[in-house]
Amino acid sequence: MDIAFGDWLNLALRWAHIVTGIAWIGSSFYFMWLDAHLEKPAEPREGVEGEIWMVHSGGFYQIHKIDVAPKKMPKTLHWFIWEATFTWITGALLLALVYYLGARVFMIDPEIAEIAPGVAVAIGIGAIAVAWFAYDALWASPLAKNRQGLANIVSLLALAGFAFGFSQFFSGRAAFIHTGALMGTIMAANVWRRIIPSQQGLVAAAKAGTTPDAQLGIRAKQRSVHNNYLTLPVIFTMISAHYPMTFGHNINWVILLALFAIGAVVRHSFNLRNKGRKGTGWVAIGASLVGFIVLIVTASLPKTGAGDAQNGPVAFAAVNNIVAKHCVSCHAKKPNREDFEEAPKGVMLETPAQIRQWAVKIRKQSVDTKVMPLGNETKMTMAERALLGRWIAQGAKIE
Repeated sequence: MDIAFGDWLNLALRWAHIVTGIAWIGSSFYFMWLDAHLEKPAEPREGVEGEIWMVHSGGFYQIHKIDVAPKKMPKTLHWFIWEATFTWITGALLLALVYYLGARVFMIDPEIAEIAPGVAVAIGIGAIAVAWFAYDALWASPLAKNRQGLANIVSLLALAGFAFGFSQFFSGRAAFIHTGALMGTIMAANVWRRIIPSQQGLVAAAKAGTTPDAQLGIRAKQRSVHNNYLTLPVIFTMISAHYPMTFGHNINWVILLALFAIGAVVRHSFNLRNKGRKGTGWVAIGASLVGFIVLIVTASLPKTGAGDAQNGPVAFAAVNNIVAKHCVSCHAKKPNREDFEEAPKGVMLETPAQIRQWAVKIRKQSVDTKVMPLGNETKMTMAERALLGRWIAQGAKIE
């Protein structure tokens, strides 16, 4: 694929993914807020479960929620499905464009697993499909109906298992994005396979003049709540590629799950606050902040060999050889890699002064997190990474 065309296609898909994702998440947040603020009608009305008055953009709105389904269907009924549909479609296309077409660079890390690109893609797609069917079967089972708390624990353990599994086959960046894609697929499939069909069942019963099955609405609401709690964790995976200290860590899957937990707790605090339980909401936010601090401290602990200034001075000539071997093919004024027309993020490492200038970034990307070279295509060794770390710890001298 032509590099320029690929970049523009990437931009178009990413922009569309963000726009549709905002629309989908916005509707999820809005309806959770709406349900939490419904009040009993001031004047009781048959079939009305609750109502709410709102003011926005210079106007007043009165909304009623019907108990189960209306006896007579309105002429126009608005559905909320296309936001989820196009968010998933654009996300899937973006996943294929960046990770599956570029599997050798972005998915495979020889230090983690020596697998063929086709195998990596098959693992990614297969795991996402298995996750949906397993999740759906669990939440349609008697266990979820009778022991919802236990079903939640099983779901969380399964998510942890998939995150750990991805980290054993893929690069950290690919492991994070596939865990997010897995959750995003579950969310979209909830809409297509459970929420909308349940709503269609209610509509069909109302049109036929039969008594609607209240369980349809209950099941749809359950899946909507699941989607609501997954939104913030999924958003993190969408931006995770910008934070290599998370996906590049040696226990990256633990960090990912911790950040997911914090996102879910923050979402829970908002939901509690919407229900008027403000004190509990602040406790949840406080707990998440404490967790985040613990996470930062844990993730920032020094790693063996990364930045150890001892064991004698490191000659710049050795550092220069490592950089020339593993970095300059991309980080040059005119890269000789077909993947890049210019140095990524403007970082050039062709001269001693440039290497010293970017020493902190070199340590972050190649020593502390080991995310560079991409996919470790040039097979930088642990000894070479340790040597770079020692040189930087000794002051990054080029004399």
